[in-house]
Amino acid sequence: MAVSEAPLQAVVDACAPLKFAPLPDIWVCGVEAPRRPHPGTEHWYRTDLMVAEGAVGTLFDQVTAHHGPPHKLPAATHFLRALLREPIFMVSAGLYLTGRAPLLDERHLWFPWRSNASFGTPTVTSARVAVLPDDPAAGHPDTVVAADPDDLDRIAAEHLVGAFAPIIDAVHAHTRVGLRTLWGWVLDTLHFYMLNPARFLGRDAAEAWARADRLGDALVLAGAVTRKRPRLFPFCEGHPRGTWAVRGTCCFEYKGDPEHGYCTTCPLKDDADRRSELREWIRNPALAP
Repeated sequence: MAVSEAPLQAVVDACAPLKFAPLPDIWVCGVEAPRRPHPGTEHWYRTDLMVAEGAVGTLFDQVTAHHGPPHKLPAATHFLRALLREPIFMVSAGLYLTGRAPLLDERHLWFPWRSNASFGTPTVTSARVAVLPDDPAAGHPDTVVAADPDDLDRIAAEHLVGAFAPIIDAVHAHTRVGLRTLWGWVLDTLHFYMLNPARFLGRDAAEAWARADRLGDALVLAGAVTRKRPRLFPFCEGHPRGTWAVRGTCCFEYKGDPEHGYCTTCPLKDDADRRSELREWIRNPALAP
């Protein structure tokens, strides 16, 4: 089936105007490894098989040995970012922009392993989405029809947890980095990936954040664990992009790069310093990430 025929294409199209849109590759070909070329690919790892074969720890060690960081805490979040950033964006931004929830599956989430000991862009090999009853795609064979918006979030969250939990559990077992830290990174990223499109498109940041909170609630009910939720951070009243956010969970980047210090969104950073830094972004957009 070509992607253009699938309801998932609406998510791809909605993300096209965004400046930042890290979508996974989409290659609908059943449960076989993607066949199209991927530069430098030595092997394709399917999520469930990668975990069942005990490969996560070995791959973590190889990535860290070749690319760092040397400290295990930031290394763990770097590893999750390499594997899960694009799938989280597809679900979070897709749900925010289209009202359709891409459904992740551990049998349909693949990672290309490259010869330089790094992962390429993840690939999704299923076009299934959850939709509401009034969605034009409700009758399509690739859709699951949710009863209402809460049910839509539940379905999306349960699939996300089902796809990510094996990897997160394996990283936890190998590194002893806490599950709340690992799931906290996922929850934070999910929120930012609704906030980022809203800010870029000039939409209401608080509404986007509230939408992310509802999906976050469903994620926790589905099994994600976390100590603290992220929070919205208005820093320049009246400016269309004068709202940012603070992570609930530190990514520990400062431990791997002490000279870098705390990230702008770090919960350990002083809010006054954060506000000053963000206002400098407004004055000089070239400084913004």
